[in-house]
Amino acid sequence: MTSIDLNADLGEGFGRWRLTDDERLLSVVTSANVACGFHAGDAATMRRVCELAAERGVRIGAQVSYRDLAGFGRRPMDVPPDELAAEVAYQIGALEVFARAAGSRVAYVKPHGALYNRVVRDEEQARAVVDGVVLADAGLPVLGLPGSRLLELAGKAGLPVVPEAFADRAYTDEGTLVPRGQEGAVVTGTESVVARSVGLARHAEVDACSGRRIEVRARSLCLHGDTPGAVDLALRVRAALEASGVRVEAFV
Repeated sequence: MTSIDLNADLGEGFGRWRLTDDERLLSVVTSANVACGFHAGDAATMRRVCELAAERGVRIGAQVSYRDLAGFGRRPMDVPPDELAAEVAYQIGALEVFARAAGSRVAYVKPHGALYNRVVRDEEQARAVVDGVVLADAGLPVLGLPGSRLLELAGKAGLPVVPEAFADRAYTDEGTLVPRGQEGAVVTGTESVVARSVGLARHAEVDACSGRRIEVRARSLCLHGDTPGAVDLALRVRAALEASGVRVEAFV
């Protein structure tokens, strides 16, 4: 039977402000990308999400980012490689404290936002992220875009790599994500997202923004927790996957 992991970005609040419905999403997904305080999240939020994830048997992942609370980690930044590696390790370490306190552990790492897109092609920044992961835990799997420099360098460093796909993001013909600043970058129609999810899981294919069908082979499928109606959409996606014969389970 075909299987796929379902991940979502969680803990993306700060102080009294909450963006994601963490508790409800954790009843649907199998892996939680937890914000580690650099683009969103704070100590209390990280602790709460780790406790909820551990209770539900959901894998905890460190969603590492550029240090950019004001821009939600979506602004391009130039960070020296040594500094970026240290900041990646720092974020993983902070989340690990709360994961272990909850009886779990950090099970993988996934870059967020501008950093995620940067390490698709930028070898220097990708290598810095890999160095940071190795510094924190040389056995942690890394989630990223198939064919990215990040996954290539992570594999060479001996880290397990997990290619992921996005049901609610538009793709270019080259298999990269359409930048958020461009019209149509985020797919919002429920039926479209559900159909794309099943197509990606069962056939490793998705329609690019040009209309061309491209191959995207992934072990994990991401749904963004900050989109309108995120919980209901996630429920629909999981139900459709299971109804089509896809087993939804964590990759680790």
